[in-house]
Amino acid sequence: MIAIDTNVLLRYLLDDDKQQSTKADKLINGQHTVLLTDIVLVEALWTLRGKKYNLDKSQLIAVIQQLFAEPNIRFEDGQTVWGALNDYRLATPVKVGSKRKTADFPDALIINKAAYCTKPPQTLAGVYTFDKAAQQIDGAYEP
Repeated sequence: MIAIDTNVLLRYLLDDDKQQSTKADKLINGQHTVLLTDIVLVEALWTLRGKKYNLDKSQLIAVIQQLFAEPNIRFEDGQTVWGALNDYRLATPVKVGSKRKTADFPDALIINKAAYCTKPPQTLAGVYTFDKAAQQIDGAYEP
């Protein structure tokens, strides 16, 4: 197994630098299973959502689904990422001040990861956040 950094994942997804994208493709489609850590996934989505690439929610969902379809890619915790993807997909906008905001994928991953990391006999009483949109995800609460 190998692991890749965010820049390798982005070159693979974007195919925007001939030399680096070719190397990224060879790594991801090579002989080794490729570990995709949570932080690499979140950083990549943050970059793709940013001003330069400006992907919307449906496009980000498609990117995550594409990564699940890659035969060599393994997530740090695929079940948690899948749960976060589902929560992100179902998230609806809430009014925050004069704007409407929707929980983003990192919010959903934080909440799902916390639930996953809690092992019996402990139980998770909730994830507390000031983010009103994230509070719409089951298990998230206002402090």
